[in-house]
Amino acid sequence: MKTLESENSKYINPFTDFGFKRLFGEEGNKDLLTDFLNELVLPIHRIVELTFKNVERLAEIQEHRKAVYDIFCTNEKGEKFIIEMQKAYQKFFKDRMIFYSTFPIREQALKGKKWNYQLKAVYCIGILDFEFETDEYLLEEEEEIPESVKEQMNTEFHHDVQLKDQYNRVFYPKLRYKLLEMPKFTKTESELKTHFDKWVYFLKNLPNFSEIPSILKEPIFEKAFHVAETSNFNESELEAYMASLMEYWDMNNVVDSSFEKGMEKGMEKGKIEGKKEGGIEKSKEIAKELKKNNIGTDIISKSTGLTIKEIEKL
Repeated sequence: MKTLESENSKYINPFTDFGFKRLFGEEGNKDLLTDFLNELVLPIHRIVELTFKNVERLAEIQEHRKAVYDIFCTNEKGEKFIIEMQKAYQKFFKDRMIFYSTFPIREQALKGKKWNYQLKAVYCIGILDFEFETDEYLLEEEEEIPESVKEQMNTEFHHDVQLKDQYNRVFYPKLRYKLLEMPKFTKTESELKTHFDKWVYFLKNLPNFSEIPSILKEPIFEKAFHVAETSNFNESELEAYMASLMEYWDMNNVVDSSFEKGMEKGMEKGKIEGKKEGGIEKSKEIAKELKKNNIGTDIISKSTGLTIKEIEKL
């Protein structure tokens, strides 16, 4: 389970809606977003000037479903960038990212004009406060992942996803997904080597800082800390942040409550069925509650000790 910061933290939690948009979604802080994005994009797509776009795009499909991004912007060359901060595990998160990426592609069609289908680059960036499941990486429905590859996947937090052919050659270079599994980033201050390392360290640890670490005493980070300091908020901003923080806590408490509810049910069964069997039942009840809340089987397995097959049978 996550350790949630105090409401008296000096700096905002960037995984809240308010905190994320305070840092990266305001006109006066475009330099922060530009600096961060330039650590993720290819040199050919390097950003000089950003323009924020309307984050709500109406899909021209049946039922008129809406795609609402956290941040949607373009650079001076017309290239598109979607940035999503995902607070909790979502079963179809990857599907949603693919779905969202279709909107900045389709909006490039020149309505009422002759068009040769040439597109500008699109980047979809997901900053995730959870870990993927290893079984989400299956290339084919029945394909198994080698253990050596699983080990690497369990530690790699930065995923660079492209469209490639069967020979691992890039088929289309102008659509790219960048996904950051933040819980897997474990570097300490002394281990930070790159500017990108510093950004990820800043985002992951921001609400726990009481002062600016010496390694982050650079103009861009000093501004970011100033923007994130709650003492600089006016009354309405502070109220909005606290509401956003409460929402974040509530979301995390869903998982905690699932564990507690499962523990209680398992312990009750254990009184009847004996200590050993009760321990197994306790794990099963926890797993059931987690499944109800769409927590993935890989995470449930790590948390309860049950096998994937045991969990799937519940």
